[in-house]
Amino acid sequence: MNNAEKFWDRLSHKIDKRSKNFEQTYIRTLELTKKYLNARDIVLDCGCATGIFAFEIAKDVKQVHGIDISSRMIEAAQRKVMERKTGNIEFTRATIFDERYSGESCDVVLAFNLLHFLDDTPKAMQRIHKLLKPGGLFISTTACMGEKAFVNRFLSLLLFLPMKTGFFPSMKFFGISELEGFVRNGSFRVVETESLTHNPTNYFIIAKKLPGTQQIISPDPTVDMNIQREEKARTINPCIQKEKQ
Repeated sequence: MNNAEKFWDRLSHKIDKRSKNFEQTYIRTLELTKKYLNARDIVLDCGCATGIFAFEIAKDVKQVHGIDISSRMIEAAQRKVMERKTGNIEFTRATIFDERYSGESCDVVLAFNLLHFLDDTPKAMQRIHKLLKPGGLFISTTACMGEKAFVNRFLSLLLFLPMKTGFFPSMKFFGISELEGFVRNGSFRVVETESLTHNPTNYFIIAKKLPGTQQIISPDPTVDMNIQREEKARTINPCIQKEKQ
């Protein structure tokens, strides 16, 4: 068990209560997300924690697969499935690099408050691109601690020792342009953005998968608020391939 998993395990019994402290951000994130979902979607929720968002969108989509590195978070989410008798949600302790996940098997990949905790953001974006079906959507919120210099400096000093000792997971201090660059260079077109909070900035992005390895390197300020999802026949294969018996 690595230090990051230990940290999130310790937080597992507090995460639901703490989310109430950010209720307006939570509500706005759901509003922005739900308008891009449809009843045929297979959704992969990366860093799902105890399933807070997964349960909220379950009634709007076909299937939700939640993954997290914390075994205790997953256990809590699985208990909720039993209690609520939700039939179209599955939770698994895994990362997006788990080989049980097949290419082009998901319509939507969610990564709420996750990217700034990943070791290799470009590699993660490449993997997300691979998991999405053609025209699929990547939806994320990310803490952009590097957007304001004084916040960056203060938090860097405050968290240096906890991160160095492993008490707090390693974290990236992204600026907004840097974050958008990672998304675009992962072969995505950014279609909508919004700053959900300030000081620090919590940045919401919806991006559409581009064909192949096409990249958009220069920033595109145009926000396509009315992007049309392709109405192609979608396969019903689940995100997680069942292991051969």
